[in-house]
Amino acid sequence: MKKYVLAIAMIALVLQGFNTLSKDRNDGYITKKESKKGVYSSADKGKSVYNQTCVACHQATGLGIPGAFPPLAKSDFLNKDVNRAIRGVVKGLSGAITVNGKKFNGAMPAQALSDEQIADALTYVYASWGNNKTVVTTAMVKAQRK
Repeated sequence: MKKYVLAIAMIALVLQGFNTLSKDRNDGYITKKESKKGVYSSADKGKSVYNQTCVACHQATGLGIPGAFPPLAKSDFLNKDVNRAIRGVVKGLSGAITVNGKKFNGAMPAQALSDEQIADALTYVYASWGNNKTVVTTAMVKAQRK
């Protein structure tokens, strides 16, 4: 029995290595190396991070969950202050906020993501759902970690 568990664990680790591939728009695959060469934009990479980290609360549409999680779509809160948005992801956010005229009083924990992942995810959010197309860089994220 222990051999089977060990074999399954080994297979899982090997398969996890295949996680270095990301799906492109044409349902083909590119490697992370190709992605870093600029084959895909930060927003394209950010969509993957968003779908793994943010979608449960803010939803695939960016509309959030009314009364619980604020919308990111056409978000006056995000579009007004990019550094505040970055800090919210890096350090977490709690307390009352108003987004698009509606009050939210919850908590978002700090996200355990790299500077690049945060920059990519926020660039995707800003490029989506009627937001202002701000490009978030790793330098901007690093500045908010201080």
